[in-house]
Amino acid sequence: MRISRLAQILRVSRLAAFANALHLAARRRLPTGTGTLPQLCVLAVLAGLATGIVMVLFHGAIEGAAWLLRGQDSESFDGLSMELRFLTPVAGAALLGLVWNRLPAESLRLGVVHVMERLARHSGRLPWRAALRQFAGTVVALAAGLSGGREGPAVHLGAAASSWLGRLFALPAKGTRTLLACGCAAAIGASFNTPLAGVVFAMEVILMEYTIAGFLPVILAAVTATVVRRWAFGGATAFALPETGMNSLLELPYIMIAGLAVGAVAGCFIVFVKLSASFKAWPFWVRATGAGAITGLAALATPAVLGVGYDTVNEALLGNLGWVALLVILIAKTIASAACVGVGLPVGVIGPVLVIGAVLGGLLGAIGQGLLFDQAAQPALYVMLGMAAMMAAVLQAPLAALTAVLELTANPAVILPAMLIIVVAMLTVSQVFKQRSVLLTTLAQAGVGYPPKSVAEDESAQEPGESPDRVGG
Repeated sequence: MRISRLAQILRVSRLAAFANALHLAARRRLPTGTGTLPQLCVLAVLAGLATGIVMVLFHGAIEGAAWLLRGQDSESFDGLSMELRFLTPVAGAALLGLVWNRLPAESLRLGVVHVMERLARHSGRLPWRAALRQFAGTVVALAAGLSGGREGPAVHLGAAASSWLGRLFALPAKGTRTLLACGCAAAIGASFNTPLAGVVFAMEVILMEYTIAGFLPVILAAVTATVVRRWAFGGATAFALPETGMNSLLELPYIMIAGLAVGAVAGCFIVFVKLSASFKAWPFWVRATGAGAITGLAALATPAVLGVGYDTVNEALLGNLGWVALLVILIAKTIASAACVGVGLPVGVIGPVLVIGAVLGGLLGAIGQGLLFDQAAQPALYVMLGMAAMMAAVLQAPLAALTAVLELTANPAVILPAMLIIVVAMLTVSQVFKQRSVLLTTLAQAGVGYPPKSVAEDESAQEPGESPDRVGG
């Protein structure tokens, strides 16, 4: 017994010594510098592994709850009666509203917005209680059919797991910030099977800067989480993507017009989110139930409104939806998703934005074929372009959107038209509608300034003799 006890003490002592060594190294030199890069890379792999496991559990919990509630997977709502289409999201929203009604306003901000707020105000240290609320709340919301996505909540969970690792190894604020970016990239990579898009998303949307040393840990985390995802679910991407491309350069002017249309819808979506958030003086249970009722009413027109809606994206890519169905889904999904996101229900914005962009792109593709005849590409191209442009315009993240569509399609032929439509859509939102990213808009309404002081600026302030390795921001 004494020998066993002594061995246990030695093991604990070694772990404590390792954590202390990391902490001392971090104090001697910033985590984004090359001095602690090996240690930070090790922690990045651990963060990616933890995030990948959490993503598997998260997706499994959503599917399990959907089967318990409806006897179907989380994307299947077509079999519901008209009554259940309305009552199911209302009941789910009312339940969440009643349970969370007494929480303070800052505790209701979850998802990517929560991660950005904690990065701005608390050096990236995320509380575990908020992560538990995010996990349980999103499972209930998506199983009940509330209109939203799971990628934003996934980013929150991945960032929380990484933040916990930062605290475990006593990293300073700058190291925790980099590790938090690792969790965000890992979550996006594991959700879509797109590790590079996860890296760009973390740098472009969360940190809002690019550092040479910071890339390496984030890349390792995204790769690790994606490997875990492929081990659990296989290597297939989220969407069934046919091989397609432009038929003629004559399509480029029409693609620019399509960019104007996407930018207009994206601008309206952001305005609707702001409008939904403006009722913050009302009790949360009233706002939540109202958003559930809006979703239920929209679902009476089409069940495609319910849940995330990736099955609708696949139908649009395959050309199985007529223009009337596309138009109805576009209007209903835009209003319902803006209501759910705006009032603060625990659903993400990335999923519905992709669905809205897909159906709008399918509609624009059908119109293009009518105008350009044999010169127009198949509607599937415009579905993909609509997804990329809508994501870029709503999140103000052009590189993340472009990288995502490239990884999802594995088709370099979409790069040129995607770049063009993204630029036009983003200019339309920022210059015509005068709107910022929906994430920054939500933070501004909460009184949170963003972006936070960058790692590179901190480094310049503390070590004036050294030049930061920042290459963009």
